[in-house]
Amino acid sequence: MTDYQTLNAQLQALTEGIPHPIANLANAAALLWHSLPELNWAGFYLLEGDKLVLGPFQGKTACIEIPLGRGVCGTAARENKTQLVADVHCFRGHIACDSASNSELVVPLRKNGAVVGVLDLDSPVKNRFTEADRLGLEAFAAILEQAI
Repeated sequence: MTDYQTLNAQLQALTEGIPHPIANLANAAALLWHSLPELNWAGFYLLEGDKLVLGPFQGKTACIEIPLGRGVCGTAARENKTQLVADVHCFRGHIACDSASNSELVVPLRKNGAVVGVLDLDSPVKNRFTEADRLGLEAFAAILEQAI
């Protein structure tokens, strides 16, 4: 089980007082990649108009643009709500950027209440993400929102 208190304290230390949003997202992706087991992708998509555009990440190459409302990321952004998906193959409209992905957790990133992007985690393991992961990563995102 991941120690989100420590992980979030590490993120706070990495980003506090750093005025470079992209660098902060890059370090956050690396921190997640090296801290969470059973991932095959960890990173960010940033909102540009009516689509999400690939941001800093760790893992295999990824989809560059995702329309709002499409796939798990686009749904999280459009609904402004975390999406915890046990089996992405059962998610209507799933976008398979990596066919090895079987579960996904996507957390909206907000500025002044409005969605500006998403944190996206993929795993090759079905049912990889738990309610504890959702809560810990929503807290992670809240820290990161202060740094972007």
